[in-house]
Amino acid sequence: MAIRITAPLSEETIASLKSGDRVLISGTVYTARDAAHKRMTEQLEQGRELPFDIRNQVIYYVGPTPAKQGMVIGSAGPTTSGRMDKYAPKLMELGLKGMIGKGYRNADVREAIVRHKAVYFAAIGGSGALLSRTVKSVELVAYEDLGPEAIRKLAIEDFPAVVINDIHGNDLYESGVQNYRIQSDSDSAH
Repeated sequence: MAIRITAPLSEETIASLKSGDRVLISGTVYTARDAAHKRMTEQLEQGRELPFDIRNQVIYYVGPTPAKQGMVIGSAGPTTSGRMDKYAPKLMELGLKGMIGKGYRNADVREAIVRHKAVYFAAIGGSGALLSRTVKSVELVAYEDLGPEAIRKLAIEDFPAVVINDIHGNDLYESGVQNYRIQSDSDSAH
């Protein structure tokens, strides 16, 4: 059964989540992909503020397609999170508490998730059309020139995701492989 949570994320919510939990996220998330992360990092290096208050926020790694008539957004599936790995630790240091994407995170990101008490969620790749139905409104925030990679503020309702990395250092991708090996070894022993 999925756990209903609200973004921005509270400390209590983050502490309650465990690797492997299925969640339905409602509330506000921001979109940003590679180009937006690069630009945010450049702004920080120049001593400028980010285009939105990142504290307690969730960033969804997505570059949505244009909305069809009558829709608020086009296809909105997750992109590969590893592209943001070199930027994510700094953003967590500044208060980012959640990330939604797909695929593995590197060791630096996993360590930053524990140190800054954040969480990484995976959404199902290839389901962009279905995920777009959970988006209720879209607002352009910054970097319009980046097109689909601009930063947008999304109001979402019951967005389905799975907790991959929690504040305790657990990683669903690693534990899943280990559990499969244990099961396979046990099966082959009989």
